[in-house]
Amino acid sequence: MTVPDTVLAELRTAAAAASDKLATNIEGYDVGERLGITDAFLVCSAPSERQIGAICEEIEKQLKTVHDSAPLRREGRDSGTWVLLDYGHMVVHVQHEQERAVYGLDRLYADVPKVKLNLPAAPPAV
Repeated sequence: MTVPDTVLAELRTAAAAASDKLATNIEGYDVGERLGITDAFLVCSAPSERQIGAICEEIEKQLKTVHDSAPLRREGRDSGTWVLLDYGHMVVHVQHEQERAVYGLDRLYADVPKVKLNLPAAPPAV
């Protein structure tokens, strides 16, 4: 894996923040060798625009608090269906479930290594 330890720590913090706000299908990808412009992607989903906003706010808050890291750019806040938080060394994609199915980032990066995010196991469905 080529993701530096500092980036891995931030990626895991972002993943935990997304999980805390009930994001689904949270995946980390080591895209450094494939893209060369960033080390990692975090991709997660939510069923509504409001939840996407809450997830993004929590990710930004936790990364600022824990790592003193702020995004260089934010894209898609107005649309609310796909928000991209660009931290330079990693990019966070928070997508509406339908957008994720249509654009298929998981398919596009199926050939790169996944990053172990160390998230707690989801509770069983009732």
